[in-house]
Amino acid sequence: MQKELLLGVEAIGQGAIDGGISGVYAYPGTPSTEITEYIQGNGQAKEKGIRSNWSANEKTAYEAALGMSYAGKRSMVCMKHVGLNVAADAFINSAITGVNGGLLITVADDPSMHSSQNEQDSRFYGKFAMIPILEPSNQQEAYDMTRYGLQLSEETGLPVMLRITTRLAHSRAGIVRREITGENELHLPEDPTQFILIPAIARKRYKILLEKQKLLNQLTDNSKYNFFKPGKDRNPGIIACGIAYNYLMENFDSGNFPLLKISQYPVPESLIAKLVESCDEILVLEEGYPFVEEIVKGLLNKNMKIKGRLNGALPRDGELNPDIVANALGKKVSSGPAVPDLVVGRPPALCKGCGHRDMFNALIEAMKKYSGERVFSDIGCYALGVLPPFQCIYSCVDMGASVTMAKGAADAGLSPSVAVIGDSTFTHSGITGLLDAVNDNVNIVVIISDNESVSMTGGQDSSATGKIESICAGVGVDPSHIKVFIPLPKNHDLMVQAIEEELDYEGVSVIVFRRECVQTASRKRRKINS
Repeated sequence: MQKELLLGVEAIGQGAIDGGISGVYAYPGTPSTEITEYIQGNGQAKEKGIRSNWSANEKTAYEAALGMSYAGKRSMVCMKHVGLNVAADAFINSAITGVNGGLLITVADDPSMHSSQNEQDSRFYGKFAMIPILEPSNQQEAYDMTRYGLQLSEETGLPVMLRITTRLAHSRAGIVRREITGENELHLPEDPTQFILIPAIARKRYKILLEKQKLLNQLTDNSKYNFFKPGKDRNPGIIACGIAYNYLMENFDSGNFPLLKISQYPVPESLIAKLVESCDEILVLEEGYPFVEEIVKGLLNKNMKIKGRLNGALPRDGELNPDIVANALGKKVSSGPAVPDLVVGRPPALCKGCGHRDMFNALIEAMKKYSGERVFSDIGCYALGVLPPFQCIYSCVDMGASVTMAKGAADAGLSPSVAVIGDSTFTHSGITGLLDAVNDNVNIVVIISDNESVSMTGGQDSSATGKIESICAGVGVDPSHIKVFIPLPKNHDLMVQAIEEELDYEGVSVIVFRRECVQTASRKRRKINS
């Protein structure tokens, strides 16, 4: 078939469509967002009726994908690495239930933390769950492995993880599409107890998972995505994983060093044994944590020198790139001219006209009479309130933590405490924290800055739209202490007054500042005028 020029995330989306999925489930999170967006905008997916709406969070997305698998259809669930923390309960247990229809979990890790709170490596989750992991080295493999992963899931009866990183997700290359696979027919599990994890059944299912490990090891030893190439020199032998293999190929003199490429896990022990026989020391190239490096050290349990992120041959943090790999190989790397002092980095800032600006201006004025830092924020554009000119938020930990941290601080005696959270983050993970606050009747003010979309990741639909006040009342917030304002300069005094009143109230208050994101509003206008 004709080549198509696609981002890595788009190649995965196309691979899933061509691989016979009936639904994709996701919550927006860079660098995974565009997988679902690609499927949402794809004519072939629309014609096939592939389900592709956004989920409230990663846990609900994973459980819905598992439900589709239960019904015998193929499904994919997508998230960034920290989203897997949210979905972990369902994810780990799904390895024990197993699957019916193929289930592929695509996780996009973010080394160097371009848009994330940490660099965590999702391969550890896959190893913890004892399921197959696929890690493409280029866009063609991303497309092919998506299709293969769905097939492998049904072959092993397990969910399969497809792990990518930022650079592969957002770089573009030509891919060749394969023959299209039709969707599965609806069919229920042969074993009606398969998905019932009461202890008596869970113990049996866990034994089945353990028994499958031998098969997984055989599959990875024989995988076309893992291969060993002997070389003339014995120092070093190289293990290259995922996109690190691409970086190696930009520096590698073919045939010089023994080379083991790993793109399917668990690690291929028989191929590692061949590498060990061919070299005196090993250099491990991998994006993320020293995952393979630690495993190889444990497998060898001998004096062979193993180099990588643990011994300083590669940086312990951040992304790899061809120059870093070249340095590790002892090659000279030419650096460009230094950036002149007159070039000053521009920090990120809220958009001009953003409603968050007017919310912060009112909050700052209302908080003037209180000493100390007592505003807890969340994950979203409004986290930029930590920077000038606002400098008025003092936490940004994980989705929903603003509400629960404000509650905990109030429990400790820091009263009043304020939580700032966005609309989508509120329905993602903030509701349960608000319920805790209501149950304990703590003195906190929850500010929900509602721009009616998931704006930080590009303006996707928010699960909260049109529901916030009723949700707050439903979990027990006194309706007289649920207030709504349009954040505009003309409403500044009224907003300040409302915040001050609720700070004085001994209980839980919610103030909603609602104005559409200026970026999504602009896109809508352009679409209407085009």
